[in-house]
Amino acid sequence: MAVSLKKGQGVSLKKSENDLSMVTIGLGWDVKEEKKGLIASLLGGGKDDDYDLDVVAFLCHSDGKIHNVGNNMLVGGDIVFFNNLRHSSGSIWLTGDNRTGAGEGDDEQIIVKLNDLPAQFAKIVFIVQIYQGIQKHQSFGNVQNAFIRAVDGKNKEMVRFDLSGGESFTRYRSLLFAELVREEGGWKFNAIGSPDASDSFVDWVKRYI
Repeated sequence: MAVSLKKGQGVSLKKSENDLSMVTIGLGWDVKEEKKGLIASLLGGGKDDDYDLDVVAFLCHSDGKIHNVGNNMLVGGDIVFFNNLRHSSGSIWLTGDNRTGAGEGDDEQIIVKLNDLPAQFAKIVFIVQIYQGIQKHQSFGNVQNAFIRAVDGKNKEMVRFDLSGGESFTRYRSLLFAELVREEGGWKFNAIGSPDASDSFVDWVKRYI
């Protein structure tokens, strides 16, 4: 049975207990439908823009920093995102970009071969952003049933962290959701849940270089 974490908690993922050869980091979310006024409903009101949430992974060294950000478009470095789907090591990749969050289960997935990840990488940081959230007046206040989970190579869910926005998140458009930290005998999964007003992961990158 998966360990369910709350914000600020962590759990060790031991090689002896889990198959860390191919770990799936899955993220999912739903978006609360906004109620429209009578006049807007009568006039058709137009369809609300879909929420496009993106997951991004930073590969950090033991000093907690990203040492290679790639070119001026952040391609080719130690940041895995929608324009740099696969890391050069071949040990971590993003499976694709779900632009709506529709459907059951994981909406986006990052696959990590934790046993093969080069030793210089001591931490993987997972950021979630609402693409063009400021422009579209979108925030985590309308995001509900959000989760991040880690599933091992034998399809066993090891750990899960559920986090829904609510009114307290109405001015936040990106989030440091969780991190994996290398430790003796495996990795530790930390539930962070730290939000920010920015809708761009690039602002988070600046804190890690």
